[in-house]
Amino acid sequence: MLPPSPPVTPWVEELPLQDTPLTPLAALDPAPTLGANLAGGEVGRAMHQRMGEICGPGSRTAREPLLYQLSARENPSWRFNGDNAYYPPQAIWGFSGGSGPAVTPGPTIHARYGQPIMCRIRNELPAFSTGFGSPEICTHLHNMHTPSESDGFTGDFYSASKKGPTLFAPGAYNDHFWPNLYAGIDEFGGIGDPREALGSLFYHDHTEGVTAPNVLKGLAGRYNIFDDLDSGNEQTGLRLPSGPYDYPLTFGDRRFDVNGQLTFDQLNPEGVLGDRYLVNGKIAPVLRVARRKYRFRLLNSGPTRYYELYLQNKGANGIFTFTQISADGNLLPNPLTNQTRVRLAPAERADIVIDFARFPLGTELYVVDQIVQSTTRRPDKVQAPGTRLLKLVVDRNPPEPDTSMVPSVLRPLRDLPSAAELAALPVRSFNFERSGGMWAINARFFDVFTPAVQVARGSAEIWELTNLNDGWQHPVHVHFEEGRILSKTVNGAPVPIPPHERGRKDVFNVGERMTIRVLFRFRDFNGKYLMHCHNLTHEDHSMMLRWDIV
Repeated sequence: MLPPSPPVTPWVEELPLQDTPLTPLAALDPAPTLGANLAGGEVGRAMHQRMGEICGPGSRTAREPLLYQLSARENPSWRFNGDNAYYPPQAIWGFSGGSGPAVTPGPTIHARYGQPIMCRIRNELPAFSTGFGSPEICTHLHNMHTPSESDGFTGDFYSASKKGPTLFAPGAYNDHFWPNLYAGIDEFGGIGDPREALGSLFYHDHTEGVTAPNVLKGLAGRYNIFDDLDSGNEQTGLRLPSGPYDYPLTFGDRRFDVNGQLTFDQLNPEGVLGDRYLVNGKIAPVLRVARRKYRFRLLNSGPTRYYELYLQNKGANGIFTFTQISADGNLLPNPLTNQTRVRLAPAERADIVIDFARFPLGTELYVVDQIVQSTTRRPDKVQAPGTRLLKLVVDRNPPEPDTSMVPSVLRPLRDLPSAAELAALPVRSFNFERSGGMWAINARFFDVFTPAVQVARGSAEIWELTNLNDGWQHPVHVHFEEGRILSKTVNGAPVPIPPHERGRKDVFNVGERMTIRVLFRFRDFNGKYLMHCHNLTHEDHSMMLRWDIV
């Protein structure tokens, strides 16, 4: 049994009133190239797929990519809990968008469909460091429709002196090409099918074998993408809360030693359950809000803890409703109104809208987690009043009238194939299991070189995700494509699909003795991708497979 983390001082850290987006650059030096720029210091990656077709005059987007740069750095003096002496300034790893210190979460990227991005990600971490983690990086944009060479495949890790097994040279940076296209560009033309849009994403380290410690040390950030429907403007499209009223909240669990230093045992295949909760990199922070509607983009960044979140009053004897508008970054067809809770497995996201106009000035509210979880394996139970994670203070009237809306129709879904069409599709089965003290899929450990599955580009398949054990849950993440849940069974008996899981998803929480059948389409790009458990300790200890589009 690990000793508990030191005591915290609650509600001393003030979260900023809005997140700071990453600013595009006029140029990158050296300029990005179609193939790897080895002479300029880039890693030995594959060529960017379909770039000439997607970018530039006469292309699908008729636009040149916006240029961004992120640098992975060590910040030696991060404060988790204000000036609390139990948590002294200490080193974290994070991202910086310029010459300033690294932060965690990293800068938010605000993108738009139809506007490609070239994001240079530099590795400026110290080559030698103490504690846990490994100073090679590999950044996955979860779960954008991205060509494989820019997806953050776990074997594509790099530093100036080291290369991953699926690169052909080390380097100080990697240029990631993010086309920002809807899936289905070959089927629908133009920039794809707008029913395939995402909204709330995040980027995080995906280095083979050390994803959990590297993410836990701080290598993650947010990525929001907009289009004409989810416009980021309260006067156009759906008119959802926007600007400073569209706010990311990133949750994660951590454990600290008796000296208040962040700690982790990366060799333990069971992982380490944190007993302190971070919100946007801080313990027990405060966010001050205006009396109007807010869109909160919730993310469980892991590595292992589940959350069931409620909005609670100061007396801890009442909860308030909100509206859920998305799951796993995908707008739902219709909002789920009068909700009182939202459950998030590791890597799941949910966007909710809270209207603070119903509360008088000075009201104090709390985002609380009511899950009791004693091991890294699964949640135990739900129990009130729960653990307070974030304090919300309604401290002002908005400077202008609230014109935002939550309309009754959000983003339509593509119709599912007919029963006959579904019956004709190939079915693949994947069992997520414990094996030899490690974690495996279909009794096989991860092989970075050999695809366990090859699928034809343009095809569709049904994947069965199964967990025959009754001691663990596995939040299974499939890179690149969103899936639609067709059915769920427990012990072979059908169970209902919850309303928030009836849209498009990329994380499927496979509970004990459960099978989930998911429809996937495989479109637009070739190459290597991943499926893995997003309990990051399970991923690092081999519960991952490579699958290729050919």
